[in-house]
Amino acid sequence: MVKKYNSFNLKKIHKGSIILIGNFDGLHLGHQKLFKLAKKYKQKYKLMIGVINFDPMPKMFFNKSIKNFRLSNNKQKISLLKNLGVDFVITKKFDKNFSKTKSVNFIKNILFKKVNAKFIFVSNNFKFGNKREGNVRLLIQNEKKYNYKVVNPKPFIINKKIVSSTLIRGLLEKGQLSKANKLLDRVWSIEGTVQKGRQLGKKIGFPTCNIDIKDYVLAKPGVYAVNVFKENEIKSLKGIANLGYRPTFNQRKILLEVHLFNFTGNLYNKYLSVEFSKFIRNEKKFKNIKQLRDQIKIDLKIAKKTI
Repeated sequence: MVKKYNSFNLKKIHKGSIILIGNFDGLHLGHQKLFKLAKKYKQKYKLMIGVINFDPMPKMFFNKSIKNFRLSNNKQKISLLKNLGVDFVITKKFDKNFSKTKSVNFIKNILFKKVNAKFIFVSNNFKFGNKREGNVRLLIQNEKKYNYKVVNPKPFIINKKIVSSTLIRGLLEKGQLSKANKLLDRVWSIEGTVQKGRQLGKKIGFPTCNIDIKDYVLAKPGVYAVNVFKENEIKSLKGIANLGYRPTFNQRKILLEVHLFNFTGNLYNKYLSVEFSKFIRNEKKFKNIKQLRDQIKIDLKIAKKTI
C-alpha cells in the first residue's frame, strides 16, 4: 500500500528515504528506468522510496491556457507508482505561495529538515524554486552540507529520441497510438466517472457512456477500439469510443463517448478506465443521422476484428 501525503510532514518511518522528484506524467519507459534504479538502491541501502510531485503540474499552474495536457490522472499515477515499488507519495498543492519558495530554501527546509532525503533522483532538465532558479548543479553543490547524494541518470533514448511525456503527448495528438503505447509500456487510458449526457447515442440506436476527459491530453479526435474496465474488476468490456466534439450534433465540449458491445446495464456514476487499443478513423461531420448510423455499423465491424 502506498502512503499518500499532501504535505512534507512525514511519519518517522518515511524520513531518511530515497526521494524521486518530478511530474512523472504517464510513468513511461524513461520514468520506469529511474524507478528500477531506485529499487536497486532500496535493496542495497535498506531504505524506502518516496516521490515528490505537484498538483496542478507547475506548467499548467503558470500557463492557464494549457487545458488538455496530462497523460494520467492522480489516481492512475498512484496505482502505477505502487507497481514500481514506491512506498509513499507526497502530492504537494502547487500554488502562488509555494511557487515563490527559493531553491536554497527548498533544499534546506524541505529536502533536508522535513524529508531528510538520503538519495535524490532527478532528471537532467530538473528545475525548481522561485522562477525555476534551482537545477541539478545546485542540488549537487549542497550534497555534503545537507547529507544527501544526487542520482542523475542519463535519459532513456529509443530511435535517437529521448523518451519523454512531451514526445508521447505529440504521438497521441497525431493518432500514433501504437508508438505512444510502446513508450508507455502499457495501453494508454482515460479514467473518469460516467455522466448523464444528451442521450443522443441512445436515440440513434447506439447508447454510450459519456466521460468528461478533464485535464487529459486530447489525443487525435476520432473513433477508437477500446477495452473498458469497471473499478476493481479484472475482466474488460469491449467497445468503440468517439473522442472529440461530435460535429454532427454541433457539440462544442470535448467528450469521450463509449459504446460497449453486447452490454445491458446502468453505468451512470460508475468509475471506468478506457484503454485505447487502436485508432480506427478521424472524426467527421455527417449530413444526417442515417449516414452516421451506417458509419457506426462499419466502425463496429472494424473494432470487433481488432480487439
